[in-house]
This record gives sequence, structure tokens and C-alpha cells, in this order.
Amino acid sequence: MGQQLQKWRSTGGEKLWLSMLIDTMEQVSRSELRSQPCDRSVVAAVFAQLSRPAAPYVHQVSGFSLRH
Repeated sequence: MGQQLQKWRSTGGEKLWLSMLIDTMEQVSRSELRSQPCDRSVVAAVFAQLSRPAAPYVHQVSGFSLRH
């Protein structure tokens, strides 16, 4: 997984990363998947990830801009 996350920073990787994110969101939004119970360890891992600071680019410039 870590290897996949590094690819998005390469040339054209932003589009690949965004495409993968959209595909994943579409898959998990299906009602038959949402009705299944989720493992508690997965929920705990997601909660831990979401608890981290949201601004990893505090001193760096992101490749994304709202002006483009």
C-alpha cells in the first residue's frame, strides 16, 4: 500500500491517485457492502489515521491549487 501511495507524487500520478480514490469511494458506497459488519481492528486503524494532523504540507508547496 505504501508503494502505491508514493506513485501519486510522480508525473501523472495525481490523476492515478484521484482515480483510485474515486473508484474506492464508489465501491464502498454500494448498499450491499455498507450493510456488512466491519472488523473492529479496521475501524480502530481508520480512526487512528483520521486522528492525525490533516496538514502534511505545512512548510511545503502542494501540487494542487484551486486556481488552476
